[in-house]
Amino acid sequence: MDGFEDLEVWKKSCRLTVEIYQAFHQCRDYGFNDQVQRSALSVPSNIAEGYERNSPRDFIRFLNIAKGSIGELRTQLYIAQKINYLESDHTTELLIKSKEISAMLSGLIKSIKGKI
Repeated sequence: MDGFEDLEVWKKSCRLTVEIYQAFHQCRDYGFNDQVQRSALSVPSNIAEGYERNSPRDFIRFLNIAKGSIGELRTQLYIAQKINYLESDHTTELLIKSKEISAMLSGLIKSIKGKI
């Protein structure tokens, strides 16, 4: 592996972040918009930061932070649907992707723990 850019979970979380920005770009609730975008952006950012620390323990710590952020994002997506900021079908699609990323993060954490 050459870098965090090769990690499939990083790639998927970047794509999800772009989708989140696109989904909320016209949202006039600037506080909500800012928070949901920050949660999404935190996921690939923490994966990258942890990877670049060159320490398996630090990487695990940052992957756990990313996992927390994806949980935060899922919560915000549920709320966005309830307050009609997103269509139900679009919310479902984004939730499926976020759950997949969460599972991938769990698997990566487990894999790294098995090596240290």
